[in-house]
Amino acid sequence: MEMYQPEAIHLTKYLFFTGKGGVGKTSTASATATYLADKGKQVMLVSTDPASNLQDVFELELSNKGTKIPNVEGLVVANFDPVEAANDYKESIVGPYRGKLPDSVLENMEEQLSGSCTVEIASFNEFANFLTDKEASTKFDHIIFDTAPTGHTLRMLQLPSAWNNYLDENETATAPLGQLSGAVDKKEMYDLAVKTLIDGQKTTLMLVTRPQKTSLLEADRASKELEEMGIKNQALIINGVLEEATDKVSEEFYAIQQEALKQMPASLAKYPEYFVPLRPYNLTGIENIRKLLNEHQEELLTGSIKPKEFPHLQAIVDNLYKTDKKVIFTMGKGGVGKTTIAAAIAMALADKGKKVHLATTDPAAHLQFVISETDKISVSHIDEEKELADYQSEILTKARETMSEEDVAYVEEDLRSPCTQEIAVFRKFAEIVEGADSDVVVIDTAPTGHTLLLLDSTQSYHKEIERSSGDIPESVQKLLPKLQNGDETEVVMVTLPEATPVYESIRLKDDLERAGIARTWWVVNNSMLSSGTTNPMLLARAQNEEVWIDKVAELSNNHYAVIEWKAEDISGDALRDIL
Repeated sequence: MEMYQPEAIHLTKYLFFTGKGGVGKTSTASATATYLADKGKQVMLVSTDPASNLQDVFELELSNKGTKIPNVEGLVVANFDPVEAANDYKESIVGPYRGKLPDSVLENMEEQLSGSCTVEIASFNEFANFLTDKEASTKFDHIIFDTAPTGHTLRMLQLPSAWNNYLDENETATAPLGQLSGAVDKKEMYDLAVKTLIDGQKTTLMLVTRPQKTSLLEADRASKELEEMGIKNQALIINGVLEEATDKVSEEFYAIQQEALKQMPASLAKYPEYFVPLRPYNLTGIENIRKLLNEHQEELLTGSIKPKEFPHLQAIVDNLYKTDKKVIFTMGKGGVGKTTIAAAIAMALADKGKKVHLATTDPAAHLQFVISETDKISVSHIDEEKELADYQSEILTKARETMSEEDVAYVEEDLRSPCTQEIAVFRKFAEIVEGADSDVVVIDTAPTGHTLLLLDSTQSYHKEIERSSGDIPESVQKLLPKLQNGDETEVVMVTLPEATPVYESIRLKDDLERAGIARTWWVVNNSMLSSGTTNPMLLARAQNEEVWIDKVAELSNNHYAVIEWKAEDISGDALRDIL
């Protein structure tokens, strides 16, 4: 595997950087754009990622018009806010019906259009503008995007019925509401954009990942999904590789990374692989962006860091026990340690005498190594794929009774969206909460506020209109108000001491607040600050954690805990060690 050097690779005109949150997608895309511009290329860097921190990276106010970057001749950067674009898009569809349809119907329409899929369509609109803009194609040698559309969005765009499922005023809102409502006039542009995306002579998909098992699996999923759509010109960039171990902590860190790379999915390993070394600095400012891909780095300071004292997880458990919470969710993006935290909370509450039911979507084979059932702890494993398949089957069976095959194909694709899986799994959670013979139910994931509001508004919608795309079980109807009752429910936000996971947690927090869901406590997992490492690289990384731990302390009003990084998976009695 060779170090990532853009000049040494044959790069196409259009480059899409994709990867799960926190892998360094924006940093790598920014460094690539700057590197190429420094070599005399005319480059445009475009972000349509809601989590993008491009403004922080370039330390400059950016807009969707494109800003020339001082001191980087030939680089123009545009930063689109897809959430704002999605809101404008939503209002263009719902606005004409205000005053003409009941409020409950309008609420349902708005919530249908408030999810991630609508944001994706708004983002794709920006992709399409650049991919089909002849002037931009002539002016720039490379147009770089720091995110990529999902396979779900691209499949939706290729379904003829997706373009027909928009609200018809004469049908008083009984027609299906599609996410592409209002975009019918753009179909030709979208078709051309998709053709450009799948043209390997013009476009490359740059899969950015970290040398971690969950990150590599996520990259593999994205790769396969987009390959199925015809985007086969792909390359893999493994970001944050530790090159040298100098103490026990760094040796363990290095070993974990190397083992993850050895077990990389074979389907990923077939693509060209490049690596970016772990760097000690935050990627902000032109100087650091230029340094990221440079083989020659400054000497690091040696020494040690005095272990920091932070609040412990036990403080959260004590509060959950004292306030007698009935339902506890651990929530956060994939890979932050939700299951481990949920299991530790369940064990600690059981130690205090509570009868606890732990419900998890973690694979059953893994969970049995994390926590064992006792007379105080019972465990349910929820098979997400099975719940999703059952839910899809239920809705498609109903759809086939009244719809054409073309419309059924649209519904089938719509049911592949992330929101659908959340609804399917949430229905199972609701069953468990209703049937659990316990004092408290701890659940290792949580639906987004959008999913909860969608279920809530759909209940109102069904009262107005005798039409259902899937019945809401009584258990779900009972659970929704319980989740909005802060005396009964708590969501514990789990994050990492890094920029992207914290920003993603903030968006999750805002989403939950929109749905009226209580959340007081935060957990910062995998902190190096207390590890005692003397490795210069990890030491510098640890020092950079402080700003993010301080940010969480501020966001949570000091209702937080910090858990130290550990090399081994935490399970069994060792769960008590992280309290």
